[in-house]
Amino acid sequence: MDAAELPECPVCLQAYDGGECTPRVLACGHSACEVCLVHLPKPFPHTLRCPACTQLVHYPHPQGPSALPKNIDLLRLSSLLQPKTNPNFNKTTNPATKIPKKTQDFMPNLWSHELYSVWKNWVLPENAVSVELDVKGGDFGCIWGRAVNLDDSLSNSSQLHVRCLIKGNQEVSLVKVGCFDESDCELDYGYLAKVMLTLCGMRDGERDELGLVLRASLRQRRLCKVYGLWYNEGSVYIVCERHDCGLLNMLDDWENGFFLGSKELSGVLMIGMEICEAVMGLHSEGLIAGVLSLPCFEFDDLGRVYISFNEVFVMCGRLCRIMAEAVSVKWKLDGEESKVSFKEYLLKNQTFVSPELLFEVLQKGGIELGPNCVRYAVGYGSDVWQLACVLLSLLVGKAFIEETDKYVFSLILSATCERSTGYMDLYRGWLEKVTNLLESRLGSEFVMIKEHLCNCLDFDPGKRPRVINIWKCIRELIIKPKLYIMDTLEQVVVKENAGHCLVLGELCQLLKETNKATQREMIGSSLEEKDASGRTDSDQPGDLRANRNFVEGLSKGRMKCINLKGHRDCITGLAVGGDYLFGSSFDKAVHVWSLQDFTHVHSYTGHEHRVMAVVFVDEEQPLCISGDSGGGICIWGIGTPFGQEPIKRLYEEKDWRYSGIHALTVSGTGYLYTGSGDKSVKAWSIEDYTLSCTMTGHKSVVSALAVCNGILYSGSWDGTVRLWCLSDHSPLTVLGEDTPGNVTSILSLAADRHALVVAHENGCLEIWGHDVLLTSMPAHQGAIFSVSMEGKWLFTGGWDKTVIVQELSGDDSDIDTTLVGSIACDSVITALLSWQGKLIVGLADRCIKVQYITVGSDDSHTKDVLNSKYGPYGRLL
Repeated sequence: MDAAELPECPVCLQAYDGGECTPRVLACGHSACEVCLVHLPKPFPHTLRCPACTQLVHYPHPQGPSALPKNIDLLRLSSLLQPKTNPNFNKTTNPATKIPKKTQDFMPNLWSHELYSVWKNWVLPENAVSVELDVKGGDFGCIWGRAVNLDDSLSNSSQLHVRCLIKGNQEVSLVKVGCFDESDCELDYGYLAKVMLTLCGMRDGERDELGLVLRASLRQRRLCKVYGLWYNEGSVYIVCERHDCGLLNMLDDWENGFFLGSKELSGVLMIGMEICEAVMGLHSEGLIAGVLSLPCFEFDDLGRVYISFNEVFVMCGRLCRIMAEAVSVKWKLDGEESKVSFKEYLLKNQTFVSPELLFEVLQKGGIELGPNCVRYAVGYGSDVWQLACVLLSLLVGKAFIEETDKYVFSLILSATCERSTGYMDLYRGWLEKVTNLLESRLGSEFVMIKEHLCNCLDFDPGKRPRVINIWKCIRELIIKPKLYIMDTLEQVVVKENAGHCLVLGELCQLLKETNKATQREMIGSSLEEKDASGRTDSDQPGDLRANRNFVEGLSKGRMKCINLKGHRDCITGLAVGGDYLFGSSFDKAVHVWSLQDFTHVHSYTGHEHRVMAVVFVDEEQPLCISGDSGGGICIWGIGTPFGQEPIKRLYEEKDWRYSGIHALTVSGTGYLYTGSGDKSVKAWSIEDYTLSCTMTGHKSVVSALAVCNGILYSGSWDGTVRLWCLSDHSPLTVLGEDTPGNVTSILSLAADRHALVVAHENGCLEIWGHDVLLTSMPAHQGAIFSVSMEGKWLFTGGWDKTVIVQELSGDDSDIDTTLVGSIACDSVITALLSWQGKLIVGLADRCIKVQYITVGSDDSHTKDVLNSKYGPYGRLL
């Protein structure tokens, strides 16, 4: 040994010196210093992992490492070598740090981790919202994307109530923000996966805008609450807070204006001040509505005015659609139908659109404006114009709305003509009429508010006052003597054009088309009744079609299936090794298929009873080991040619009450483990085929076994999982012993270095991290017979004839499960095995299916080979 290579602790890399860095020998034969052994994590009571080989070994308690023997040889060697060290010496490689073998995923990543972490908390549970049809009828109806229907022709229709169950059965409104078409996908995606795939299909601008709205609803009390995203029947909706107390519902006589006595005027001004506060709250979040109307403002339970995002999006979508109709060929040809439609829209919805926004919408719609048309940028001043119109409609009434409708209608005609020179004359004429209407309603003492409102209607948005100035003016009229607010309450928004306009945003630009089938898709025949009564879905924001390029690999590359037939009874176990697939069955045989082309290679037929399990042993001589219900174990050699007789037969000691092998596993340390009907776990030496140890403790049949990271896990019908140390087969701990409730049998286990997955007879799935239960969930409708885990993918199958595909993420202490989808099968699923991106499914109908997803032409070679030799998809007849 080189003098520079001093013996050192594999943890702290300090040379052993016989003092604080004294080497202590562990049960595996490796050494570490006393100080490091004290601070190493103890995954289970009285155990630790060797820092050199990661094997689980006993740790003396309470004596500590001082009870372990010193490594005298290392101390003697350290004293003989020179005490100098070379900074470039080679350090011993920790086997635990070996680069893991890269595995092929079952399917491509459906979404990025960053997108999932941002949006997962916004997804409401599937049962969070309920929809029911009230056939008693009423004067309003709640339909998709709209809380109140203002169409006079629909006044006698039925009510569709949408309730958010997680919020105390509170009525909510829904805004449709996306669709996901899964008709071409054979994988039945889960609820959360459908929402995430819809979000993935959106453009970045659409997602960013949606995020702005959701975050703004949390921070501003003047904006309606948005509870989250909800998926149903192919569509994703924003679930918004809803109250019956809309601004129009509370103001019975708004059409003729209010009698402006002192009390009545104070009430109207108070409402106006709260409307200003709501708009300021919207602007403080960097959002510009672009379209405001009386229905956009509602009262909460405390009588405060807030902005309804539901109504804003509805108005935006309606504006986009009505403008598309207004500038159509009919409109240019002076078609009366389009003119009437547009006038009725403006009148019935009390929608106000500033001139600059109107020109912008026309321009985005592909309509060429006149050469003399002066355009201004859309910004916060655009909402000031709409805000003034809302206040004027409260003060003046229907007369103001009619004059405004005529003005906007004429403005479109003027702006789209070739000359476009008369639009300023139209504006001045309209403003003069509005001023006269306002003077007739307000006395001389309200000069200040009249001036502010008229200035808000200036054609140039840069000359309009700020919202807070209107708020101050109204406040001074209400509170006397004047109480000035603090100077810090200046305009919240500093940059005039820095906001994001919703009506010009990504979401609303996609709201031009209407999905006529959405309501029928949602509640089926109940809505057909509704349609028969005369209701339409024209108020619905429309069909936002998700861009499916993100899942192109799943839509174009279909789920492929290869059927392997040969067994004559229910499949009980699957194993892969040595380029072969092994399947066991109740037919007392083990069949072998090639993993190259899935052709049938051989059959082992030496069992006298039903074969319950099969495993592959990767030794110098590869072995296939199978166990049967009579307690017999057959050890088969793998090679060419395959032998007809087993290399060795082993038999468990029979018990007249309990007998048979129910589970098999191997440890990689020279042992075969069997789970038996006699409630024990037995360890068999693969070297000499002798029984080495019998582990007892379970109170019923040992039905499942798994080995991982130096631990043997055994699951039983008694509902518990016991952990055993592989080094000496001593018991470590028991999981599920103190779990409250009825005992449910454990039927399958799967383990990796992060988690232990436990499947129960009642369809429940448990995930443990070390000895802590991280999550428990109902996964299947009936018993879960098999669990398989590969990398981040978790597969479960059982009595309900469905394979559930879940994605695992997180670490040992916080594992998150995402239901990606499910695969329907023709029979009960009795065995599962994931291998190299393929899912191998054993069924009770004697068939083994190999499921895998192909992208593009990646599987063309495999398909050609299978079709040329064995028919479509390699079917073995």
